[in-house]
Amino acid sequence: MSFAIVTDSSSNLTEEVIDRFDLSVLPLTFMVDGEEYRSYLKGAKTDLAQFYAMMREGKVITTSLPNLQESRETIEALLKAGDDVLYLGFSSGLSGTYQAIELLLSELAGLYPERTVTSVDTLAASGGEGLLVTYAAKMREGGASLAEVRDWVEDQKLHLAHWFTVDDLMFLFRGGRVSRTAAWAGTMLNIKPVMHVDDEGHLIPLEKVRGRKKSLKALVDHMEQTADAPVADQTVYITHGDCLEDAEYVAGLVRERFGVTDIMINWVDPVIGAHSGPGTMALFFLASQR
Repeated sequence: MSFAIVTDSSSNLTEEVIDRFDLSVLPLTFMVDGEEYRSYLKGAKTDLAQFYAMMREGKVITTSLPNLQESRETIEALLKAGDDVLYLGFSSGLSGTYQAIELLLSELAGLYPERTVTSVDTLAASGGEGLLVTYAAKMREGGASLAEVRDWVEDQKLHLAHWFTVDDLMFLFRGGRVSRTAAWAGTMLNIKPVMHVDDEGHLIPLEKVRGRKKSLKALVDHMEQTADAPVADQTVYITHGDCLEDAEYVAGLVRERFGVTDIMINWVDPVIGAHSGPGTMALFFLASQR
């Protein structure tokens, strides 16, 4: 029996990956000066350079969960078409998205008792969530059942390492991630935080380095310390907040140090980017631990 894989726009997947694996994506929403936008629309190209330019200009940007009516229509259409549904959702440690969609899925499961409707809280974000979705889609493509895919994601999600840095601590302050004093002092001293997503799905600062290049190198250093071998065979995702040159620099370090050839680079979507800001850089890979 076929099954559909549903995720949300916080997975930061490229349109090519979404199309290749026939994924359904629920868009989270963001507001700029009171006007509402979807963070992903099938076939539509969001001008993310303009989005980050607005952030630099000081525009007021807020974020919200997926539209539940639209999400219901998307998922119900799959059920009516005869598909079972596996939802792989944005970390509950960072958003209420997973809980909201889980409630919706529970309601739909009652209306379609002949269908299997299940979900996994990936405890992941951005390319980390996206990488888990990609592995799940490849398993489905290889003939794995819904139960097999779900169980693999549950077993492996705490081995999906997320390493982040940002260029401007003031955006983390505005998002409530650091104090005003820490943001001000870090800016004055050119201190860059190196952060990860922990086992509870929260974004946690782990160390501080001085200078942008050192912070980018630190992401790859953490990969060297924990990445599962053979590292060269891994798929690695990199996401960025309007700093493609830095993303390509990190990708170059990963290729040079580990021989990885399968690297996907994509933007950090507006909902995550609204909190982390321009200059966000993130590296994702399978590891012995997060």
